[in-house]
Amino acid sequence: MITKGIKELCAEAELEIETMTVEQVMVVRDDPQVQLVDIRDVRELWRDGSIPGSTHAPRGMLEFWVDPQSPYYRDTFGSGKKFVFFCAGGMRSALAAQAVHHMGLAPVAHMAGGYGAWAKAGGPTEPREAKLPEKK
Repeated sequence: MITKGIKELCAEAELEIETMTVEQVMVVRDDPQVQLVDIRDVRELWRDGSIPGSTHAPRGMLEFWVDPQSPYYRDTFGSGKKFVFFCAGGMRSALAAQAVHHMGLAPVAHMAGGYGAWAKAGGPTEPREAKLPEKK
């Protein structure tokens, strides 16, 4: 039997990291010092689209892409920008932001309500074909 569920894990994560509302993210999404990071599975992007200008970093590879010592490192995460993570509903992104925060990536935040809340609020979306960022 587990002793802690996902709701408790996400609540704990949100005590450590910044949680931004959809409205707050809409205000900063075009700021060149902010990078939105879509951590959803590639099939979710193909099915539902994504936020224009966001970068895709699948949750299963995130820590590997953030770590400069990893053979999978992506330069995006060394840019010094603020990273705002989002998923479909705001739970995976809370855990993802907490994980990279523990790794030392800063500043980080996650978007409450995720892509679903973004689309419902009328935020811009675009069809998305998943492409891996070029490894540099």
